[in-house]
Amino acid sequence: MAFVLDASVTVSWGLEDEENAVADGVLQRMGVESAYVPGIWWFEIRNVLLVNERRGRISEEDTAVFLRAVSAMNIEIDHAAVDGAILALARSHRLTVYDASYLELSTRRGLPLATLDRHLAAAARREGVPLVG
Repeated sequence: MAFVLDASVTVSWGLEDEENAVADGVLQRMGVESAYVPGIWWFEIRNVLLVNERRGRISEEDTAVFLRAVSAMNIEIDHAAVDGAILALARSHRLTVYDASYLELSTRRGLPLATLDRHLAAAARREGVPLVG
């Protein structure tokens, strides 16, 4: 079954000191399942990696290797976001618009959400969206 993948899970795969059982389980699922992401995901993962390069947690070379590996995964970027739904979710759950875009995608496609963000996970539960892991 497909699911919605957020940046928190994705980036944790590329940072050696980010051990997480949920993220590891999602990575295993990527071998046999597909994931959907909102358009913001592309920018988010690159920004987090760049910030962590600046902090010395990852090298430029490791970033490039990681991005090549992620680009080979079965991840589809969904650009059909519904503006009003994202804003409504952000307002009702006090989410950033970025986080609300993952929740909107999950609700619109009827897919579970893979996230390590506790606030986003709580909002998903309140919306009846199942969580991966």
